[in-house]
Order: sequence, then structure tokens, then C-alpha cells
Amino acid sequence: MKKEILFQLDIVWQLFEYHCHDLSEKEAMWCKTLQGLNIRKTDDKWEADWPDTENYAIGPASIAWIMWHIIYWWKNVLRASKNKKTMAKEDVIWPGSVELAIDEIRKCHKEWIEFVEALSDEELNSEKMCKWPFEGQTMYSLILWLNVEFMKNVAEIGSARFLYATIEQ
Repeated sequence: MKKEILFQLDIVWQLFEYHCHDLSEKEAMWCKTLQGLNIRKTDDKWEADWPDTENYAIGPASIAWIMWHIIYWWKNVLRASKNKKTMAKEDVIWPGSVELAIDEIRKCHKEWIEFVEALSDEELNSEKMCKWPFEGQTMYSLILWLNVEFMKNVAEIGSARFLYATIEQ
């Protein structure tokens, strides 16, 4: 089962690499609407918008925000699963560029693969390590959720790139 789950993640990873190839700063920061979620530089630090709700009125997110969001949830899943700790959204800072964000996501991916590969069958079937974003589920369930969340985010990046290519070019 672990092999199949990692195979699924690998397919999504290939799509991530495809959609992020030659991604420019301008394209990543482009927001399709005025109210869409984005990464903003205030004074000397980057801040990610954080919606009060997840309704459709918040608008679509920029690619930069989506990448920040991937870093946010992946780091939290890793910390919670390994150390039973999480990070506040303010503690997850936009790295400052698309290249650095991709590098950070690559580090999360590598660390996650190593973590999952090291889990025993007992740990995969246990609810003890699953602490964020939900509890009371097995690690298998958490890994499957992560695959779905990553797939959704990668699809959003691809969709934004298609829109940018047709609207801004």
C-alpha cells in the first residue's frame, strides 16, 4: 500500500515540476482578481494573506500564495507527525522568490518521502502520529490527504498559468 501511495504522490510531483518550470516572479505574483489571496511585502518582511472564510468571494489565489500554502501545510504536517508541534501561519515566511519557494517545496517533498518510507506498517496503521490537520486518523489517511491537498494545489498552479498565458501574454 505504501508503494502505491508514494507512486500517486510521484505523479503529482511530476506535474508540480512541469507547472513550475520557467515560472517567472511576475507570473507567480499575478493575481487574477483584486481581492485574490497573495503574498505581500510589508516593510522588510513578506506576509501571506489569510482569509477569514473559504467561500468563493475571497477570489482565486496567486501562484506565489499557493506555493506559500504548500510550504505552510507541508511543514506543519512534518512537524506535527514527527514532533507533535505545529507552526503558526506567521512563522512560515515566503522565501522571497519563486526559485527559493520551489527549493523549499523540494526540501519538504524529500523530507516527506524519507519520513513515509521509514514508517513501519504498525505506524502507518496507527493513529498516534496523526496530529495535524486532523487527529484520530491513521497515518495512511494523513498520507492520502496530503496527496489530495498537493494535487489540488498543483492543479491550481497549472490553472493559474493557463489563465496568465491567455490573459497577460
